[in-house]
Amino acid sequence: MIQSIPLKKLAESPRNVRKSSDVLADLQLRADIAARGLLQNLVVRKGKRGKFEVEAGGRRLAALQALAEDGTLPENHEVTCLVIEGEESEVREASLAENFQRLAMNPADEAQAFAAIIEAGATTEDVARRFGLTVRFVEGRLRLASLAPCVFEALAEGTITLDMAKAYGAISDVERQAHVYAELQDAWYQITPDTIRRMVLDATVRGSDPRAVLVGRDAYLAAGGRIERELFDDDASESWIDMALLEGLAHKAMAEAAEKAALEYGLAWVRPTLGNYVSHDLVEGLGRLPCEPAPMTEQEARELGELEADYDRVAAVLEDEDSDEDEVAKAEKELVVIDRAMRALNDRPPVLADELKAEAGAFLVLSRNGEPTLVPQFYAETEVVADEGVVEAIEESCAAKPKGSSLSQRLLDELAMQRRDILAIHLANDPVLALDFMVFTLADADGHDWRARKASTLVGSVASGPVTGFEAKDAAASAALAEFAGSLDESWRAGESDVERFAMFRALSDEARSAWLGHVVSRALVASLACEGERSVPMHEALGSLLEIETAHWWRPTAANYFDRVAKARTLEALDVAGGPELVSRYAASKKAELASAAERIFSGNFIGEIEVKERAQAWVPSIMRFAGSEEVQPVGIDADELVGDDAADEIAEQAA
Repeated sequence: MIQSIPLKKLAESPRNVRKSSDVLADLQLRADIAARGLLQNLVVRKGKRGKFEVEAGGRRLAALQALAEDGTLPENHEVTCLVIEGEESEVREASLAENFQRLAMNPADEAQAFAAIIEAGATTEDVARRFGLTVRFVEGRLRLASLAPCVFEALAEGTITLDMAKAYGAISDVERQAHVYAELQDAWYQITPDTIRRMVLDATVRGSDPRAVLVGRDAYLAAGGRIERELFDDDASESWIDMALLEGLAHKAMAEAAEKAALEYGLAWVRPTLGNYVSHDLVEGLGRLPCEPAPMTEQEARELGELEADYDRVAAVLEDEDSDEDEVAKAEKELVVIDRAMRALNDRPPVLADELKAEAGAFLVLSRNGEPTLVPQFYAETEVVADEGVVEAIEESCAAKPKGSSLSQRLLDELAMQRRDILAIHLANDPVLALDFMVFTLADADGHDWRARKASTLVGSVASGPVTGFEAKDAAASAALAEFAGSLDESWRAGESDVERFAMFRALSDEARSAWLGHVVSRALVASLACEGERSVPMHEALGSLLEIETAHWWRPTAANYFDRVAKARTLEALDVAGGPELVSRYAASKKAELASAAERIFSGNFIGEIEVKERAQAWVPSIMRFAGSEEVQPVGIDADELVGDDAADEIAEQAA
C-alpha cells in the first residue's frame, strides 16, 4: 500500500541489505533530491511506537534526513512510501531485490540526456549542481554526445567501452573519428584505447617512428601500405599514411616477439604493447613478483675483484700531489673505463625463482628505436602471498636468515610510510634541498627510465597543445625558448643512477640550477588565450601582469598565422585601430588574399606612412593574445573558436565581403 509518511517517523531498518555506500554518490543523490524531490518511493515496514523502518531506500532516507538537518526540507516533510508486510526473511528478500535489480545508465544515454537539458537552456554548471556532479564530469559526457555518429552508436550498443569512446574524443574532428572507426572494424588484433588514441591523433607517421622501424619499409609496402615522399625526404622523414595497416603489422610483429620471449625466458606469458613503457592499466589486477639480481659467477666475482684493485691503484695517482698533469689525465680516463666495467658487472638483470616461472609473466614494450624490449619485472595473474601474508624477507645483512625473520606485507607497508614521514619532515625544513630535489626530479623525468623506482610523485612533463604536431615557425618566443633550452648545463645527465645525477646536479652553480628551474616550470604551461570559455586560464593573466609582458614584442600577426585565417571584417577592424577610417577605406575593396598580405606589411611596420600609424600598427595584437593587466586589456567576451580553420575562413571572409 502506498502511503505518505512524515520524515521524522522514518528510521533505517537493521535488515536493509546495503551495508556500504559511496560518499560522492551519496552527495550526488542528496543534490538530486534537493533539485527534483524524491523520484522513487521508499519501501518500509511498520515498526514500534508508530515508527516505520526503511527496508529499501536507506541512501534516500539518509539524503532526506541530511536535507532536513540543513533546513532544505522541513522535519515533517511527507515521504511517499510503499508499506509492506511479511516475515523477516521475505522483507530482507524484498530489500535485496530492490537493490539488486538495478541497471546503471549507459554513458551514451547520459550524454544525450545532458545534451537535451543543455539545449533547453541550462548551463553545465546548472546540470552539475542539480545532479550533484562535477562540471568536468558533465562536460565529459557532453563531449561524448558530439562524437561521430558511428562511434556514438557503438558506445550506446556496448560495442566499444567508455575508455575507447574517450580515446576517439581526443580530437574534435568527427570525420577523422569516423575514418579511424571504419579502419578498425576489420582489425584482427586487440583494440585498446591507446591504439585508438594514436590513430586519431596521428594521420600519418614518419619513417623513423618506432612502429615503422619495427615493421620495416619492405614489409609495409608488400602489405599494400602507401608512402608519401616529398623532394628532400629520406627514409626517416617520409610519411606512412595507412595507419590501421601499420598498427596491425606492428601488433603482429610484437605478438611474435612476445611468443619468442616467453619461450626464451621460460615464462607463462609475455604481453606486448606498442607503448615504450608499461602503463598502469596494463598491470592493474596483477600481482608483482619479487626477484633478485642474478648471482655472480666465480669468473665475474674474480673480474670484479681485479677491477676494484685497479681502481684503487689508479685513484692513488690522482691523490698523489706529485703526479704530473699527463699522469693525472691518463688516470682520469682509466677510472672512467674501470667504473663502467664495474657497473656492468654489478648492474645485473633481476632473476625470477624457478618455482614462480610457471605462472609468471612480463611485458614486452617497443623501445624508441623500434626494438621489442622485455621489461625485467615479473607479474602473476593473482597476487602470490605466502602464509600469513609474508611476501619477502627484509634483512639487515646479506646473510640468509630463517623463515621466521620474514615480515608481513602490512608491516612492511606501515614501516615504509612511517619512514617516509621521517624523511618528509626533514626535507620540509630544508627548502634549499627541497627546491633542488624538485627541479632535478622534473628535469630527470625526460629519461623515462622504467628500471628505476621513482623517489616521489612529482611530475611536470611538457604540456601538449591542442594542435598535434604544430610548430610556430619564425616565432621569436619559440626561437628564444629553443635557445634557452640549448644553453642549459646538462653535464649532470652523465650520471649512471639518479643518485649520482642528483649529486652532479647539486654541484652546478646557482645560476645553472636557476635556469633549470625556469625551464621545467615554463615548459609545463598549458595553451591559453585572453578570452572566456575553454581557453581561459586566469592564472596566466596574473602571471602576465606580474611579468609585465608586451606581446607585440614577441609576436606579430602575419598572413599565415592570423589574417588569412580570420574573417575579412576582423582584419579591417585591426586596420581601423592602426590608421582609422582612411586606412580602412584604402583596403576595404581588396580581395581576402590581397588584404591579408597588405595587413602583414602594415602590422610589421614595413610600409610608408605616418609615424603615429606605424607605432600603433607595431603595437597592435588581437585582444585574445594580450595579457590582461600587463597591457591594460580585459579578456574579451568571445570564444577561442572564433579563430576558424583555413577552409572555414575563406567562406566567412566571402560572406563578410
